[in-house]
Amino acid sequence: TRALVAALRTLVEQIKVLTEQIGKQLAGHADAHIFTSLPRSGTVRAARLLAEIGDCRARFPTPESLACLAGVAPSTRQSGKARSVGFRWAADKQLRDAVTDFAGDSRHVNPWAADLYNRAVARGHDHPHAVRILARAWLFVIWHCWQDNLAYEPDKHGALQRLISHQQRAA
Repeated sequence: TRALVAALRTLVEQIKVLTEQIGKQLAGHADAHIFTSLPRSGTVRAARLLAEIGDCRARFPTPESLACLAGVAPSTRQSGKARSVGFRWAADKQLRDAVTDFAGDSRHVNPWAADLYNRAVARGHDHPHAVRILARAWLFVIWHCWQDNLAYEPDKHGALQRLISHQQRAA
């Protein structure tokens, strides 16, 4: 038990050092304000999103291209009259993991994200599918913030403001 405690203490110290280094690197990046402004992004999660998406804006000319690479957009296969829509297996799995991790946690603090997730679950989607639906919506928001070089501001997020005003009218 003492050996495990000693190993855990060493790991905790290493995690603190790495988190500080990540924070310093993130603070020095030109796009840090975009990714740190997202709800519950935190330092490490914001750095991971930034690292996976990158800083070359020309790489993703549309938000759909980013969503497809992240694997959160459905894949449509069609042959003749037969058409099927399913999970996108060909994707950047690290990017998908980073985006779905962020999206899954954002629903706990953002009413728009919670509503989108809850509506997906109500339509019969399981948790991973509902999180991918939410991640796709967040990627559209992130892409626009990233292209315009603007931090995410809940006050300017139209869908969030419509939901809040609808909830206030209902109350």
